[in-house]
Amino acid sequence: MNLTADTYQGHAGWRWSLPHGDSVFVAKQGAQVLSWHAAGAERLYLSPTSACDGHTAIRGGVPVCFPQFNQRGNLPKHGFVRNMPWHVCEANLKATEPTSVHAFELTSNVATRSIWPVNFRAVLTVDLQVQQLKISLRVENLGEQALTFTGALHTYLAVNDIAQVSLHGQAQQPEWDAVHDTHQRCSGNLRFQAEFDRVYDVDTKAVADSDRRTPTWVLQEGAQSLKISQSATWGQSVVWNPGAEKARQLPDMPDAGYQHMLCVEAARVNTPIEVSAFQTWEAWQQFNL
Repeated sequence: MNLTADTYQGHAGWRWSLPHGDSVFVAKQGAQVLSWHAAGAERLYLSPTSACDGHTAIRGGVPVCFPQFNQRGNLPKHGFVRNMPWHVCEANLKATEPTSVHAFELTSNVATRSIWPVNFRAVLTVDLQVQQLKISLRVENLGEQALTFTGALHTYLAVNDIAQVSLHGQAQQPEWDAVHDTHQRCSGNLRFQAEFDRVYDVDTKAVADSDRRTPTWVLQEGAQSLKISQSATWGQSVVWNPGAEKARQLPDMPDAGYQHMLCVEAARVNTPIEVSAFQTWEAWQQFNL
């Protein structure tokens, strides 16, 4: 279960596996989880036409969006850390952590401060267990002023046919439909027949106890299901599929790519997270087959 330097669809990074075969691959660029192979199948979508030049955003896997969600500010879309090289940070782990857990870090430097003049450290911890993947993001404020940001773990899940997929959860929670700019309550049973882009205020009571939590969502496709959970510290969840028309406008996704993916993101979109001077914020997203 030691890290092995490897490449995946042209991206340089690291891979590790469990004895029974489950594996994960993390790209050096953005510490982006690009592959989670579990129970004999790939569980994450990675566009075969995505850029792989080491600095252009990668479409697929689990992009780390920080310190800005989408274009809600003056920074690059979804921030800049997904476009920068991260480094292995095993010293960040506790001695009691199993070897299936590995950590990666990005610390503010000349390049980051030229975009965002803030001193910070971001650590992404990836925990691979049997038919389970947990991704944790920790943000440390290294400066003397409060640090504010929005962001997400922008997870692209692989599906066989989006028309056969349903997503269950968050019934009666506030829902903003970004496609039509309407506000309503979540039906609790989502289907995907066209472009879909919605933000949900997550029921934090259901995720307060990390050991006895109710999944945030359950993705269902035929007889297969995937439980998706997230920490209360995120506060929101985004569900996105570009649909046929929007997919044709994306230069880094095949026209039919939308049929094979669904983004279910742990996010903070509206109210920024504030981290006091020299303090830390942490949040996670977890997947269980």
